[in-house]
This record gives sequence, C-alpha cells and structure tokens, in this order.
Amino acid sequence: MARRKGLTFYQKKKKLNIVLLKEIISWVFWIFASILLAVVTVYCVGMQTSVIGASMEPSLYNGQDIFLNRLVYHVSSPKTGDVVVFLPNGNEKSHYYVKRIVGVPGDTLCVKKGILYVNGSAVEEYFNDIIAEPGLLENELTLEADEYFVIGDNCNNSEDSRSANIGSVKKEYIIGKAWFKMASGDSEMGLIE
Repeated sequence: MARRKGLTFYQKKKKLNIVLLKEIISWVFWIFASILLAVVTVYCVGMQTSVIGASMEPSLYNGQDIFLNRLVYHVSSPKTGDVVVFLPNGNEKSHYYVKRIVGVPGDTLCVKKGILYVNGSAVEEYFNDIIAEPGLLENELTLEADEYFVIGDNCNNSEDSRSANIGSVKKEYIIGKAWFKMASGDSEMGLIE
C-alpha cells in the first residue's frame, strides 16, 4: 500500500443543518406573507389621496397626503366629527373632497349669527372662526335618511354642503374615512382627529 506523502487533513463531510434550513424557510415565508397582507390591505381597504385647498386647515393642509379606510363605512355608518373623503354628487370626474361630518341622518341644522346649531345645540369645536356664509343653512335643514352634512374646518374658505352645487352628501358618495395624515409643513404625521 502506498503512503501519501505530505500533510493530510481529515475532511469532515458537511451535513446540511435541517434546523437552520427550517428557520430560513420560516423567515422567508413570514416576510412574503407580511408583504402580501400589506399589499392586499392597502389595495382592498386603504387608499391614499391628497388634500386640495385650505378648507381643512389647521387640521389638514393643502397638498398633504392622507390615508383613508374604504371598508369602515360598509360595516358602520359615518359619525359626527368623522373626516371623510367623498365625490360631490357622485361626480367621478371631480377631485376628492375632504371635509368633516357635522350632521347625520335625522339631524336638523342651521346657522345663526355665525354659529352652527345641530338639533338646537351650538357646535363650535371644529371651526377656527365664526361662519360668515350660512349658505343652505340660512334656514333650518333636516337631513333625510342616508344624507350627511359636511363642512371644512376652515369654514370661511371651504366649498362644502352649504353650497347648493354640493349640498348634503349621500352615504354612497362617501369613499371612506380619513384616518392618518403624513407630515406636511407645520403639520406632523399622525392620526386625524
């Protein structure tokens, strides 16, 4: 038998570490599942749009990106104080309007001396000024079933339900509830109140 000359090294056969392989496959699976869930959620439930105009200042600013939940109003009804995104009269050629709901079906609204009254109670918490132009609320208005009344927080610089060309907003024209805003100018990123 011939002997090998020189150095010899014992080489161990490398065994595939099954535990490590399972861990890697698990990580890949969960990363893929998370990305898929995020895409499906954003596509089916969420939506991003931008605020157009100064009608919602100081809550939201012109050009500020917001995210909305398109599913929430399929399972519940809009509430007073919700910031909603809608198409006026369902006009799909119009840009999205972003306003705050101040009246829900059955409410009676009017503006007296620059103050909004809903069912006889003054509402001043949403507006940064007195209302100069009452528009359709010069006289009392009672909302029908499935009608909502919306006004911008910057009430004197807002085209909203007080305008005859918009009027009350039907639930079917509401795209969704605005719930999150991106940082813009003086406004920080966060939930929309």
